[in-house]
Amino acid sequence: MNLLKKLFIDDRSFYRKVLTLSLPIALQSMIAIGVNMLDTIMVGSLGEAELSATSLANSFISIFHIFCMGIGMGASVLISRYWGMKSSEPEKADISLKKTICIMLRLVTFLAALFALGTFFFPNGIMQMYDPGEQIVELGIVYLRYSIPTYFFLGLSLVCTIALRSVGQVNLPLIVSIGAFSINLAANYVLIFGKFGFPAMGVAGAALGTLISRIFETAIICGYLIFVDKKIGFRIKHILMKTKDLLGEYIKISIPVLVSDGILALGNNAVAMVIGRLGQTFVAANAITSVTQQMSTVVIQGVSQSGAIVTGQTLGEGDKEKTMKQGYGFLGLGIVLGIIASACVLIISSIVIKSYNVTAETAQTARQLMNAISIILLFQATNSIMTKGVLRGGGDTIMLMVADNIYLWVLSIPLGIVAGFVFHMSAFWIYMALKFDQIAKAFWCVLRLRSGKWIKKIKTV
Repeated sequence: MNLLKKLFIDDRSFYRKVLTLSLPIALQSMIAIGVNMLDTIMVGSLGEAELSATSLANSFISIFHIFCMGIGMGASVLISRYWGMKSSEPEKADISLKKTICIMLRLVTFLAALFALGTFFFPNGIMQMYDPGEQIVELGIVYLRYSIPTYFFLGLSLVCTIALRSVGQVNLPLIVSIGAFSINLAANYVLIFGKFGFPAMGVAGAALGTLISRIFETAIICGYLIFVDKKIGFRIKHILMKTKDLLGEYIKISIPVLVSDGILALGNNAVAMVIGRLGQTFVAANAITSVTQQMSTVVIQGVSQSGAIVTGQTLGEGDKEKTMKQGYGFLGLGIVLGIIASACVLIISSIVIKSYNVTAETAQTARQLMNAISIILLFQATNSIMTKGVLRGGGDTIMLMVADNIYLWVLSIPLGIVAGFVFHMSAFWIYMALKFDQIAKAFWCVLRLRSGKWIKKIKTV
């Protein structure tokens, strides 16, 4: 009974705040995933080679996406905390907040340039990491070349969105995402299949359609942050401000998030490389199920990000006892959402698989992966909300960096390689092995929450 009181706290204002933050974030995530689903479904209608090529090319682009999330969410820990401090130290909090955003924008621009150069000069090497098949490599290269400018627009729109969310502005990014989704839908239809007099560009059209939608998204989000927003008050002149006095604190709190998510991205990339060598059937099946998994976790992602924001703001107000109470409340939400997400995957799996034009063997493999995903989600919900939300919001970024990567590199990837290439297990058990870190971390993060050691002090300039 006492445990239930801890997990489901008697504080309506807490749940109201979480819902207010989480719902727009979840809806925006759903729309963003919908953009990827459009590419997958439309390109999938061209054939399995095209589907596999775009899926694997996007595995590399997703490395950049995760790095950007690391930069953005790391900065969010500081932004949320400084926003909470505004009532007690308004001047220090304001300048610290602006400097944090300045460092964030510089980092993401530099990172986008690195990925753009790498993709421009080494597209063949990138694709061969995933699949040595000549046809898939050639198609993937086409997709990557058209995606090069996307790095800059994706990176800037993503981190600016996270900055706005950190101070409670969640509605504008949602509205912009709806517009971007509509633009991507129209551009994909015209460019992939060659409608209204345009040539049929296939996988190149899918990449170009995504680029067009990203340009729209960046123009609105970044334009609002720099020219309109009054809460943060960041302007173009602040891009050149001196940030040396905050750099140490940014590195201590934010860089571990970047390193953690970055190495995690490389680890997920290694998982994609393992999958790519299990054959085209497994790759195509994974492309189908990955979108379903992402769709089933959008609410979890929303609650995770709101967890970091709420925790940071509460600690900024100086209330540690309330922070611990809210931490257990988020844990309870993770358990409930895990059960719901698992049930959703089981209900929609057959409908999703039938919507793709794939062979019977690929469909059967996809069903096995769906069953595995439904089990993994039971644990993934809890560990995502705690590690990417509450514990990160508390400033426990160094410990999270260590834990994330130990569980992935020491546990999941070796288990997946052994299951796939040594014992040649079924798709169900291979996927369970590759994602076993999600199960292990769920138990670890509960122990970390109980210890209270995850609450760290953050300085201002």
